[in-house]
Amino acid sequence: MKAMLARQLRPALLGAVVLCLMTGFVYPGVVTGLAQLLFPRQANGSLVTVDGVVVGRALIGQGFSRPEYFHPRPSAAGTGYDPTASGGTNKGPTDRKLVDTLIAESVARVRKVDGVLGPIPADMVTRSASGLDPHISPANAALQVARVAGARGVGVDQVREILARHTEGRQFGFFGEPRVNVLLLNIALDSALGRRGR
Repeated sequence: MKAMLARQLRPALLGAVVLCLMTGFVYPGVVTGLAQLLFPRQANGSLVTVDGVVVGRALIGQGFSRPEYFHPRPSAAGTGYDPTASGGTNKGPTDRKLVDTLIAESVARVRKVDGVLGPIPADMVTRSASGLDPHISPANAALQVARVAGARGVGVDQVREILARHTEGRQFGFFGEPRVNVLLLNIALDSALGRRGR
């Protein structure tokens, strides 16, 4: 009986050790190595640096509230753009609080801050599912041009030109929608027109 148990126990333990090594060390090591080799920027967090200092990540949104910067879409992540509390509001289109409170407050803020009188793009007043979306729509950005230009004391055409250069097309030409990375656009503004505080 003991001999039979030992014959079965030894391969089971050996199998467990081999599986732990394969799934805990070998596989993650291979995947990490391939990621570093093939996609080093993404594997290291898409860090964005200015003058050698990391100022953010291209794929994680962050808040900008000063008038001389383009503002991101609203965020429900923690107190806003908290990467440790990623998440949306979990409110659907039939939730009255979403429409009557959250969206109404955002619409009022946009009308006051940007002076928008007509229709407002949805991404200007709604939160993304993660709360960390780094992009806004070109329509959203276009409505902010006058405010940014006025706060920086430059012409709207100058800001529009920078915006046009930083508007990304559809992924591979057909996936998704055109978009603007807020952090990269604001860095480009600082580079072209002078740096401001956030």
